[in-house]
Amino acid sequence: MLTRDARGAAVLGGVRLGDLFDVAAGGEAVRTPAYVYDVDAMVAAARELGRGFGPQSHLIAYAVKANSAGVILRALAEAGCGADVVSGGELGLALACGISPDRILYSGVAKQDPEIDRAIGAGERGILALEIESVEEIARVEARAAALGRIARVSLRIKPGIVADTHAHIATGHDEAKFGIAQADVPAAFAALAAAPHVRLVGVGSHIGSQLMRATEYLAAADVLIELARERETTHAPLELVDFGGGFGIDYGDGSPTPPGEFAEGISARIARAGLGARTAVVEPGRALVGAHGVLCATVVMTKRSGDRRWLFIDAGMNDLLRPALYGARHHIEPLDQVPPAPGAGRPWAVAGPVCESSDDFGEHAFDDPPPARVLIRDAGAYGYTMASEYNGRPLPAEIFLRGGRMVAVTKSRGIAAWIADRSG
Repeated sequence: MLTRDARGAAVLGGVRLGDLFDVAAGGEAVRTPAYVYDVDAMVAAARELGRGFGPQSHLIAYAVKANSAGVILRALAEAGCGADVVSGGELGLALACGISPDRILYSGVAKQDPEIDRAIGAGERGILALEIESVEEIARVEARAAALGRIARVSLRIKPGIVADTHAHIATGHDEAKFGIAQADVPAAFAALAAAPHVRLVGVGSHIGSQLMRATEYLAAADVLIELARERETTHAPLELVDFGGGFGIDYGDGSPTPPGEFAEGISARIARAGLGARTAVVEPGRALVGAHGVLCATVVMTKRSGDRRWLFIDAGMNDLLRPALYGARHHIEPLDQVPPAPGAGRPWAVAGPVCESSDDFGEHAFDDPPPARVLIRDAGAYGYTMASEYNGRPLPAEIFLRGGRMVAVTKSRGIAAWIADRSG
């Protein structure tokens, strides 16, 4: 949790953030822009979610796309998490970070043959499940499994027909979404499975979207999924798992969401009532575990005034944190080294980055006069660095990892010279 010390300076994971940029790290000072993560808090969030399941068998399959740093993956794996991956690269990373194949699910609408092969061939029996997103994909997986002489373990990702109360770009459970199998197509999917001797159905799943602030729609989708599982088991062997997806929201400063543990409690109760308690309940949280426990630190480059309008230009831009430009997301921005102004106090400043795009805009934020020399962008632990780019020839930001009240690892920026070398070759 982000706190303030007696001087008003920001503290994360027991470390005064300003000190990270005032002292040397490995003989060389860390420079902004830089992400800083409280890894211990991420582990604590995973354990808290797990407690919500009570005695129900479950797997927390962390969504690697939210934050793919190896330090974080290894810490969550040590805490008992598996992984939800959406590419061959993420699959390879999860395996390299010590996550067992039988705790990995692979989602995605357009898996390539080498990616399917790696999933089927991992370990003694492949990964826990390939998430099948279309009827057509079943024949593709059958062909690859036959070629490898293996049995592919799969789970059908179903569209429950639930429209999540979230941004249109991250709503995935409705019938117009590219993801998953429509309920009307489920009989065709079952027929395709019957004709695929090298494919074994081990589960059914769904994912209705991200940044869900309440459990209502999520649990409605769970009801659809549980009923489908029950119907399937009346004529076929018991399933091993029911995958309810992720998408649990966090508070970006505009309201408190339903705690992830309450989603888990609702799932467990429904599974028990349906007589499916022996199945493993899978959830795929990403943001809920890491989002609130990372910040993006930046230095103020200059200010600009024109009439009543004030701009605060910082060295972090949309290439470092894309969410505001992509989703219209708002992250609260505060001084790094001093107390933020009280609510309703301070002067509004339009905070913007250096990228040559009008969308490189972090919104208006209040600061005292004079404005701070350094700022932090809150709740940046998810979909920050993983979506960053070197657009405009700006190097990727650094990453700093905190555990036990100290810095334990640093991923340094590649710097401008590396980008020039790449592009000029």
